[in-house]
Amino acid sequence: MNGISASEERELVLWKQRYSRSLRRYIVNGHEQELEQAREAARSLTELQPNDVLNLHEDTMSMMLTHVELDEAEVMFHRSYVYFMECLSVIQAERGSKEGNVLSIDPIREPWMQSAQSLFANTISRNKYENVLQQMDSAIVLFDDTGILSFINVEAAKLLHVPRKELVGCTLLEVMRHPSISREKRKLILRMYRETIVYRKRYHEFVDKQGRTFLVTFTHGEQMDGDYLFSIKDVSDYKRIEQTAVQNDKLAILGKIAAAIAHEIRNPLTSIRGFIQLLRPHLMQLGKEEYARIILAEIDRANDIIFEFLNSSKPTAPLTSEIPISSLLREVVLLTESEALMKGCEIILLNEIQDSTLLVSIDVKQIKQVLLNMIRNAIDALDEVRDKRKGAITLRTVKEGRYVAIHIVDNGKGMDERTLERLFDPFFTTKEEGTGLGLSVSYRIIRNHGGTIEVDSRQNEWTEFIIRLPLNGSKPANLLYFDS
Repeated sequence: MNGISASEERELVLWKQRYSRSLRRYIVNGHEQELEQAREAARSLTELQPNDVLNLHEDTMSMMLTHVELDEAEVMFHRSYVYFMECLSVIQAERGSKEGNVLSIDPIREPWMQSAQSLFANTISRNKYENVLQQMDSAIVLFDDTGILSFINVEAAKLLHVPRKELVGCTLLEVMRHPSISREKRKLILRMYRETIVYRKRYHEFVDKQGRTFLVTFTHGEQMDGDYLFSIKDVSDYKRIEQTAVQNDKLAILGKIAAAIAHEIRNPLTSIRGFIQLLRPHLMQLGKEEYARIILAEIDRANDIIFEFLNSSKPTAPLTSEIPISSLLREVVLLTESEALMKGCEIILLNEIQDSTLLVSIDVKQIKQVLLNMIRNAIDALDEVRDKRKGAITLRTVKEGRYVAIHIVDNGKGMDERTLERLFDPFFTTKEEGTGLGLSVSYRIIRNHGGTIEVDSRQNEWTEFIIRLPLNGSKPANLLYFDS
């Protein structure tokens, strides 16, 4: 290869890239057209020595065999031998024609056999650290300094829904063009490339359409010998736990606030209410009784807010009693169906638990408060869309292992993702006259019962709350969670 021109050297580099790419495709698929492409390219490269071809072949095979099982490796070895000999035969034949001699390829057979045996032995006894990387729960992807994907583990292949052997050896552009890569995955890859390579962020997070959160870690530098290492980990569970911890902290702060201000405000309000009642007869004589009524109503509303504060800060365990869940739901429906009918919607109770002996041990007053709050919220949501469709609230109970699940579904206005994220935050409300305490109090009540509460919604279509309570005799859960 000495004495070749710059243009010939560039052509040689391009041919090596084509050789490696075509070899990968042939050993994976066994298509004859890959062999023909290799023959065509080899006819113009008479300066390429057999050992150069062997080294290139060995590097490509070493990279590929890392990502296949033993039975696949055997098939690849057989195909690679055919490919290597076809290509080398063309080069030797062209050189022999130019030099007037017939050159033999027999001398290269023995080195190839030694190389193949070494590669096969390495495939059988894979490096233990490599096995660790393959079994990690993080997706690991490594690009070499030329931009070729040289390593991808099982988790990364699962994330992209493409077998590893079809991706290894590809450039980023070839990965993007792979027919099995969905449009959504392409967008995520482009976003990851922009954040890590263009903006040089070593760490960043992104969220996919399913709501899963991924943490991307990027490593590049002298310690990587010019390679680019990407690690992608699904941290959705950690985020959910973090949200729960934040929620609990907010509730703890709320309790401290409630305990601090409740008594300071309630006592003056009681005094004011008493004096207004004393002045009421004089206001009646002046024809201003309406003022007294408004003042008393506003004082009562302030007292209700303080009562909700106190309820949200109660650390005591619920006063439980055994009750069939079906009878509790029937009572809640009776309490709310007249209000629902007045606002043009109906409440449908579907009891899928036929066994009335299935009991829950609950504080009836507290759980009834939660259910009434959920249903009234649903009625309000339906009130805003009743001109578009008839409102319906469906209550359904399902036994799920040691829990009973209460599904409350309405076909109201729904909620966007931002609202869902803050739904259980104290003081957060979408109502003009709301306190933002109803759902945070409900959250705490369900948690104190060892249950869970989840919510899902689609804007302008529906909202569903799922409340899970342990059946009587079941061990309550230690962790409360909600989906958003």
